[in-house]
Amino acid sequence: QLQLVESGGGLVQPGGSLRLSCAASGFTLDYYAIGWFRQAPGKEREGVSFISSSGGSTNYAHSVNGRFTISRDNAKNTVYLQMNSLEPEDTAVYYCAADESPPANGLRVGPSEYDYWGQGTQVTVSS
Repeated sequence: QLQLVESGGGLVQPGGSLRLSCAASGFTLDYYAIGWFRQAPGKEREGVSFISSSGGSTNYAHSVNGRFTISRDNAKNTVYLQMNSLEPEDTAVYYCAADESPPANGLRVGPSEYDYWGQGTQVTVSS
């Protein structure tokens, strides 16, 4: 059974850091592009960061560019999202998702374009 499991969320003060992990089971992530999305209460799910299957291409939402870093370790079948300088506006449930047919060039950024989803992990930024 194909499964993605996020971990690493929690409560952190403004300016703090967290590292989220997205581990796959039942399949290998080698050929999948991965996206991190987030959804705050009352808001639509939005794309945060994306990485190609090889890790050679990444993309970030404007709101997190320079603060978040996406990476992957295909040997560990895991994708990471390092989040620094966290702000209260970053509070949301964070999801990772896998695109099983990534385009040859570029990265998909829409939630509907991703095929497999994790259950989410809560990130709360508050003093």
